[in-house]
Amino acid sequence: MTAMRYRLTFVAGVVLGYVLGTRAGRERYEQLKKTAQQFAQNPAVRNTAESAAHQSREFAGKAYHVVSDKVGDRVPESVADRVRHLRDRATHNGGEDDWGTSNT
Repeated sequence: MTAMRYRLTFVAGVVLGYVLGTRAGRERYEQLKKTAQQFAQNPAVRNTAESAAHQSREFAGKAYHVVSDKVGDRVPESVADRVRHLRDRATHNGGEDDWGTSNT
């Protein structure tokens, strides 16, 4: 009888802790989500991200040319076709990538 009472008290405590913990966790999650959205909306952050994306695209283009000069015909045709397709799409698509960000 006493063991059953302790088990019931333990289970009730676990349930109460779970409910209170999930509520607090949800509030913290919402707070973090709001902070992240505000951070992403910041013009300085957006400009920095766009600048980094632009620089990475330039670097990738230069790296491709360096590698293709050294590798030559050993690049699989499927890879070369994909790179050409992506380059053509970027120039004919108004400079936007799959995420709608500008390539310029």
